[in-house]
Amino acid sequence: MTPADETPVRVGVFGLLGSGNLGNDGSLEAVLGYLRAEHPEAVVDALCGGPEAVTTRFGIPATRLHWYRGEYRTASRAGAIAGKGLGKIVDAVRTAAWVRRHDVVIVPGMGVLEATLPLRPWGFPYALFLLCASGRLLHTRVALVSVGAAKIGSRPTRALVRWSARLAAYRSYRDAPSRDAMRAMGVDTARDEVYPDLAFSLPAPPSPELSASPPAFGREEPSEQGGTPIAPAGPPGTVCVGVMNFHGGNDDRARAEEIHRRYLDGTIQFVRALIEEGRPVRLLTGDGVDAPVVAAILDAVDSPLVTAAEASSLADLMKETAAADTVVAIRYHNLICALKVGTPTLALCYAAKSDALMDRMGLGAYCHPAREVDVDRLLEQFRALEKQSAELRQTLTERNLAAARQLKHQFTALTAALFPATGHAHAQEAP
Repeated sequence: MTPADETPVRVGVFGLLGSGNLGNDGSLEAVLGYLRAEHPEAVVDALCGGPEAVTTRFGIPATRLHWYRGEYRTASRAGAIAGKGLGKIVDAVRTAAWVRRHDVVIVPGMGVLEATLPLRPWGFPYALFLLCASGRLLHTRVALVSVGAAKIGSRPTRALVRWSARLAAYRSYRDAPSRDAMRAMGVDTARDEVYPDLAFSLPAPPSPELSASPPAFGREEPSEQGGTPIAPAGPPGTVCVGVMNFHGGNDDRARAEEIHRRYLDGTIQFVRALIEEGRPVRLLTGDGVDAPVVAAILDAVDSPLVTAAEASSLADLMKETAAADTVVAIRYHNLICALKVGTPTLALCYAAKSDALMDRMGLGAYCHPAREVDVDRLLEQFRALEKQSAELRQTLTERNLAAARQLKHQFTALTAALFPATGHAHAQEAP
């Protein structure tokens, strides 16, 4: 309990939360779980992309991240351009006022220090810089917790990201390449730690009861003599295929449509090959912007064996992937959900974070470039993955236990850095 003479610590959470990206919202869910378990006295609110969605789902007050509602739409008319320009000034004042009302601000996970997808410097990088600069000026601790980072080619974006990281009071990364990237961009990372992605701290769904149904296709059953596994009986098992409206990253803008077409064509051919083998395919997404890719696959592969999931959270994605024999996915948090529930997974990698994740979880051999999908090679990797299913499930069990231990340490370190035992500094009064 908080003593009567002590003001409850005020914690803000910040980011593109509630905007339709399931991974971002899963990171928020993980941090809120930590706060409610370890700091139940904290008063929490958000400055985020989708305040209505955050308040409805998580039950905390939320404020819109940008004053100008068309921030992420392309501005072509003079009025829209003027609105965006004015919004930058207004946002500087709004962000500082919001930060001043808090003792601590947490940026929960997400790839906030990378540009592996198309990104303009005056969008989220500018918003993050305003947050971290306000925190330093107003003595509010800003923590970047298990965030993703990558080397950035664009000089304005790189400068904003570098200064945001430098001004933060606490930094940790979700993989070693992220920390290496920030070091390469001029940030002193000597005291920064690497932990698994925050989504690994979320509860996994109950394990499906395998005994209630016949063995699934691709799973090996030991013979009665304990020798060479015999071929399984029963119908072929489901393959979850996670898709993405992928057009490359910031440095690929000139080839964006070519990259998208090659990725989509390759994915369609892969799904068609699975259907020809009688495999049910379940399409997964991780953001509302992926819907056109799902529609394109369903239109191109006209078969009742292909269905699309309607997941609204990482918990939904975990249930889908837990029920599958195998997962092939591109979105980072689709991969995490599959790996967390122990399902053998093949990654279509578009950034170093996916390769690092697969390597951490013991599946580094099962990565395929998303920009250069080779269907024959992808099918070869998929079949090799299924042959190793039993061994890989055991590996994932062990790696998930290790991830849980590491995240427990992360939350202990976060408490020590942000909530010192000597008592909380009182939040400043709003102007």
